[in-house]
Amino acid sequence: MSTILTVTQLNRYVKSVLESDGKLQNIYLRGEISNLTIHYTGHIYFSLKAEDQCTIKAVMFAGRAKYLKFTPQSGMKVIMRGNITLYEKTGSYQINVEEMYPDGAGALNLAYEQLKVKLQNEGLFDDSHKKPLPKFPQAIGVITSPTGAAVQDIFRILNRRYPIGEIIMCPVLVQGENAAEDLTNAVKKFNALKCADVIIIGRGGGSIEDLWAFNDEKLARAIYECEIPVVSAVGHETDFTICDFAADVRASTPSAAAELVSAVTNENMLAETEILMNKMRTAIQRRLQYESQRYERAANSQVIQNPENIITSRKIKLDMLNEKLKGNYSKKLSAEKEKFAELTAKLDTLSPLKILARGYSVAKKDGHIINSVEQANINDKIEIVLSDGHLDCTVTGGMKHEI
Repeated sequence: MSTILTVTQLNRYVKSVLESDGKLQNIYLRGEISNLTIHYTGHIYFSLKAEDQCTIKAVMFAGRAKYLKFTPQSGMKVIMRGNITLYEKTGSYQINVEEMYPDGAGALNLAYEQLKVKLQNEGLFDDSHKKPLPKFPQAIGVITSPTGAAVQDIFRILNRRYPIGEIIMCPVLVQGENAAEDLTNAVKKFNALKCADVIIIGRGGGSIEDLWAFNDEKLARAIYECEIPVVSAVGHETDFTICDFAADVRASTPSAAAELVSAVTNENMLAETEILMNKMRTAIQRRLQYESQRYERAANSQVIQNPENIITSRKIKLDMLNEKLKGNYSKKLSAEKEKFAELTAKLDTLSPLKILARGYSVAKKDGHIINSVEQANINDKIEIVLSDGHLDCTVTGGMKHEI
């Protein structure tokens, strides 16, 4: 009797057969993308369709998809390299894609156009965001390879046309796997340090592969966000990169970029300098004339000519003020004395001693004044205060008057 297999065992066996067949590994397929789904994880699922409508399922996992230089779309014809495998759960076989390129158009050209449209729609290339170049930059930043012909051209032209400007060189890779990151970091560093008034970024000519680092999305966004004006000078006059569109100014060559940032000719600089010098001379002459007049007025003043008269005059004025102060003080003192005398007289009139001197007396009991016969009893000891002394008495009798 034949062995009975489970579906899982069968699928697993077929999977092992497919994946062990060398003819089904590292194969190339051509077809049209359909039923495309780009998962949020970065995995890409789709079908590859032939002209006769035969299809094969395909998957490109995120680890490989991140290296794509274009965005896959349904209906796009592509060439891909991958391995045939089987998805055990559904029993369907598929191609596990390792690489994928557009068929009939270069992948780099397609990626370039896709990124250009994307950034243009976001407004990164709008003229309203472009910053003007400074007229007299004090420091010029240069981002390029330290060994290429471009840097030599830039330095030569700047030293000849604009020797007063300081050149700040930031050497970077302009080609290869790490070039885009190197260029992006250089732009961000200049923007953070604010050590330049204008930046030239670029390199000499080459193929689209050679210039590809300047088509990087992160570089374009760094240039867009840079607060310092950026001049892009990539390749030859006919070469255009994403960097050119994102920059504030595009120069056809590195040499042209150096001329742009030093666009003021020596003759114009001398003419403007002469105008400024004339303005400065006029301002200095006016100030000298004003200060000379002040000096003349000071030299002819009484303080300088006759300082003794000034001292004498001030002394007389001081004496007058002193006499006036004394007079005012005397008047004030006399008025206060008279006022004091009046108050003293009033106080003296109200004095209890004056009342006692007129024959009145004050009776006290235990130190307290008594003003009624009811406050004293027979045989109480009381004190009678007179104007010239007091009497110690004993109450022997008393009578209250009817009112």
